[in-house]
This record gives sequence, structure tokens and C-alpha cells, in this order.
Amino acid sequence: MLTYSKKFFSALIMTLSYFAILFLIYWVHINYFKVNVVLYDAIIDCFIALAISTPLLFFLRSLQTFNIFEKVQLSFIWLLAGTLWAISVPTVIDRSLSFYILEKLWQRGGGIMLSSFQRVITEEYIKEHKVVEMRLTEQKESGTIEIENGCVILTHKGRAIAKFSLFFRKHFLPKQRLIMNSYSDALTEPFRESVPITDYLCKSSSK
Repeated sequence: MLTYSKKFFSALIMTLSYFAILFLIYWVHINYFKVNVVLYDAIIDCFIALAISTPLLFFLRSLQTFNIFEKVQLSFIWLLAGTLWAISVPTVIDRSLSFYILEKLWQRGGGIMLSSFQRVITEEYIKEHKVVEMRLTEQKESGTIEIENGCVILTHKGRAIAKFSLFFRKHFLPKQRLIMNSYSDALTEPFRESVPITDYLCKSSSK
């Protein structure tokens, strides 16, 4: 029983140490190095922290109560936990419209007229968060689009992801989702009532 308690506390301390190393690396990264995409760079930081932390499991004498399987298992737990943090904290805060709404309400003194939110999003959010520029940058870095001669073009990878996304949206998203005061399936087929616009199309829009 004592051995299990010792292992638990050792694993807990090492996990806290891993996150301390991760946060330090992340802080240095975002303050002193160039970042292309927050999500990808945060995940890279997780791997760097893992590369520093994992050897400690094998060389610290106080951790020799762990067998090889337990050490490898703990390393995988750290990687999964770090990746989860990268996705759910810096990435979400960086790009979340929900967080923006709360931040904007705070900036404006705690209250905004409901009738003005469409204008807040189109006139302020798009500009302040450079939404178009950032999303295009992320997609380009992901290899899903290319920009050639002023035209944004889907790559084969982007086309495959778009097809999967539309299929999943139509068949596996809620058919009765609460949108303000009523339930609707509008978001399962967002293009259902889309008005055809052709004046912004490129001459060649496929790869």
C-alpha cells in the first residue's frame, strides 16, 4: 500500500513538473519567438516539454519504483493532457467568438443592446480579431488551401475535409438545436438558404 501511495504522489509531482515546464516553454515561445498557428505551436511546446520531462523518469533515483510500462504510460498521459490543454485553453481563447462576446461586453461596461450584436460582430469582431486574415493563414499553414494570383483555392486535402465536414454536419449534428428562443436544424445545412453569388468566384476554383 505504501508503494502505491509513493507512486501516486511521485506521479502527481512529476505531472505538475511537466506542466510547469510546459507553461515556461509556452511563455518563452509566445513572447520571444515567431508563432505561425497557435494550436500547432502550442502542441510543439507539449512535445518539447515531454522531451525534457520523460528522461527524468528514467534517471531520477527517486522514480525507480516505476517500471518501464508505467514510465511510458505516464509519458503518454502527459502528452495527451498537454495536447488537451493546447486545444482547450490558448487555441479556444485565441479564436472563440464566445470569449469575444464576453470580452466585448466587459469592454463596453457590461451590457450591449441585443439588436446591435449583428453590427458588433460584422463591424468590430471581424476587424479587431483579424478573423479573415487569421483563418486564411491557419488554412494555408494546414495545407487545405493555396493562394494563387489573388484566388483562394481548395487543395485536395481541403476538399476532402470539406466533404467530410458537410457530411458530418448534415447527419451527425443536432436536428433540434436551441438558437435563441427556438429549436432548429438550420446549422445542419447552413447553405440551405444561401443566395447564389458568382461575382467573387475565381475562373478556376478547383485543384
